Amino acid sequence: MQLFIDYIPIIFFVAAYFYEDIYFATAVLMAVMPLVVIIQWLITRKVSKIYLASTLLVLVAGTITLVYRNPTFIYWKPTVLNWVLAAIFLGSQWIGEKSIVRRMMESAADLTDKQWFQLNLMWVGFFVVIGIVNIYVAYGFGEEFWVKFKLPGMLGLTVLFVVAQSVWLAMVMKGKDTETSEPEV
Repeated sequence: MQLFIDYIPIIFFVAAYFYEDIYFATAVLMAVMPLVVIIQWLITRKVSKIYLASTLLVLVAGTITLVYRNPTFIYWKPTVLNWVLAAIFLGSQWIGEKSIVRRMMESAADLTDKQWFQLNLMWVGFFVVIGIVNIYVAYGFGEEFWVKFKLPGMLGLTVLFVVAQSVWLAMVMKGKDTETSEPEV
């Protein structure tokens, strides 16, 4: 559900871009993201910290984009967010009792410390790569392609990562089940 909520503003951003231009789309994004935060709070009494950070980053990068009439700042927003998340996830490996991934997923998976470390590093790698892909597409293919790529491309890469992670988890968990199961007599 959170993944869908995260992509609602991007849908508005893409539609606004093709209605007018990058500056109008940026203004729409700056309006929609805080609205989603408010709606999410009213419905669940919770707000995703990552989504809140993304909203604040959009407000800052969007304001600079609009004031200076330079879309570079909004191009970099996804990369900055993903690289900050990579740093936070990496740092969480050594700060605190458990990594962020372990805190998020511990109730759903029974892994060894080494496997939690590996899973956390997978997330770090994903955030780094998705940040690189964002900048590569923005500067390698131009503005219109970047805007078109944001919705299916970023969502697609995220879904692929989640599927790959799920396959890895299933293999690891199955291996753990085989190790702990008693031999048949």
